[in-house]
Amino acid sequence: MQTQWTVVDNFFNNLLVGDDPILEAALKDSEAAGLPAIHVAPNQGKFLMLLAQIQQARSILEIGTLGGYSTIWLGRGMAADGHITTLEVSTKHAEVARSNLARAGLADRVTVHVGVALEILPTLQQPFDMIFIDADKPNNPHYWEWALKLSRPGTLIIVDNVVRHGAVVNADSDDPNVLGTRKLAELVATESRVTATVIQTVGSKGYDGFLMARVLE
Repeated sequence: MQTQWTVVDNFFNNLLVGDDPILEAALKDSEAAGLPAIHVAPNQGKFLMLLAQIQQARSILEIGTLGGYSTIWLGRGMAADGHITTLEVSTKHAEVARSNLARAGLADRVTVHVGVALEILPTLQQPFDMIFIDADKPNNPHYWEWALKLSRPGTLIIVDNVVRHGAVVNADSDDPNVLGTRKLAELVATESRVTATVIQTVGSKGYDGFLMARVLE
């Protein structure tokens, strides 16, 4: 099935995403620097861009920068006067991201904070219009709690990689990634301030899914 999923992704990417030298260079430079290939797929990146446009986001928080690939997509979707705050634990990854963002013309519209996200989040002030969480999965419950603190009514929160190839349903799992994701789901389910859902996905990145939540109050 993986081969078919990839072929279908490529079909739609060719038609609806197309070639993009800036994004392709971002992936190439990330690979050359030895960054893990855990970035979102092109169609997923464009989905983030469309969400930012629909949200008319002027302020976006991203937890997990990697090489800046998803950051570029978000930057293309935010309002003309918008700004992204993105958090990355690795100095090396942040350097690659800054280079990729500069090439994309976003250097002055993105602030890359380097350090432990849970130490940086308490220093942030403004409520954000959109928050994208794509970092270490064991800390997803903590990132969720901070996302709520940094939200306003109407804020859109997206958490990536919540299906874990289906392993999320395994109540006996001892995988920290699964445990963090299950705890996240439990927190979201009991949170009266949001309405949320999870969409399963298949494609070139395999079998996974994302959580989408809208803050109500």
